[in-house]
Amino acid sequence: MPSVVGIVSPGAMGSALGARLRDGGARVVVALEGRSERTRRLAAETGLEDVGSLTALLREASIVLSVVPPETALDAARSLEHESGGARPLVAELNAVSPAKARHVATTLGSVGSDTVDGSISGPPPRNPGTTRIYLSGPRAAEVAALPFEGVERVVVSDVVGDASAVKMCTASVYKGRIAVLAQAFRAAKTHGVVDHVLADLVASGLADADRTGTTLGVASAKAWRYVAEMEEIAETQQAAGLTPDLFRSMAAVYADLAERAVAEMPEDVPDGLPLADVLDRFGERER
Repeated sequence: MPSVVGIVSPGAMGSALGARLRDGGARVVVALEGRSERTRRLAAETGLEDVGSLTALLREASIVLSVVPPETALDAARSLEHESGGARPLVAELNAVSPAKARHVATTLGSVGSDTVDGSISGPPPRNPGTTRIYLSGPRAAEVAALPFEGVERVVVSDVVGDASAVKMCTASVYKGRIAVLAQAFRAAKTHGVVDHVLADLVASGLADADRTGTTLGVASAKAWRYVAEMEEIAETQQAAGLTPDLFRSMAAVYADLAERAVAEMPEDVPDGLPLADVLDRFGERER
């Protein structure tokens, strides 16, 4: 029998993961009751099966992937707990959260008899093979790793819930921290009238792409509302490691400011080759 996998929720990342699972032979179900038009469109475009309610999804699926913004990860777990109705699917917590929050999710779901696999996603939504990696940890991590994610690499980190999230918190601190630093550097450069010199220097050092920097910052601004909470999760992770949380609390403030100045509502609406000058002009405005 093919695997039956439920996805909560099928946004850009969740729907792309669902498509890869479907391509690999799994039956993929989603619960679109009360979901946004964008989420419905993404699920339809990737051919995912809508079963209506979360209760119905839990009844159908043996494994559930939770792919939600980090600030709603615990609420999503509580919804799964509340709607379980006796169902006990294995839940893969694939959200960008601290190890401590991953363990909290596992405890919440354990109260209704569901086991949790801690997971984290590195890379973009896997619309193309070889772009995306999923880290997994926990006693049942191998079961999620065995799902037919066509073209997606799976890495089992350990049998400890929280370890996969720790990987994400450390890698994202570099990937998304670097983008926040670039945004701040170019905004300051615009104020001082030296953008061309800064861009040329960073391109020569391999730290920027002359043709892509505008699009990169534009896409980041469209996702910035989501990155705020992720930076807070990273700050908590670093504080738990005995490090100062101040750096990534400041990064959260950077992304909160960018969210108010986003060049587009959705990342897919940011055009390729968007000029850096246009992005910086937008960053100089405050949303009304």
